[in-house]
Amino acid sequence: MKSRKGFTLVELLIVVLILGALAAIAVPRILGGAHTAKVNACKTNVDVINAQIELYYANEDAWPTALTDITTDTDYFPDGEPNCPFGTPYVYNSSTHRIAEHSH
Repeated sequence: MKSRKGFTLVELLIVVLILGALAAIAVPRILGGAHTAKVNACKTNVDVINAQIELYYANEDAWPTALTDITTDTDYFPDGEPNCPFGTPYVYNSSTHRIAEHSH
């Protein structure tokens, strides 16, 4: 008898099913990780802006009147204004002198 080389249809079907199962597990984890990274980046931006507001107060002995007083000043943000990864603008509360955390 002559032996044939190659895979049978059943073997190929099993491989495709295994790859599909692995993809079903991996894809949601990857997509969820990207969202978590954006949320953490937003929280970090809020913390950095609030720290720079405190530094502004220490330097000027007065609170900023608007968020742009700090974000446009290259002494406080030499790399430019931090932006929310979700596109939501940061809002300065002039009574608490803080940026509130976003809920993403």
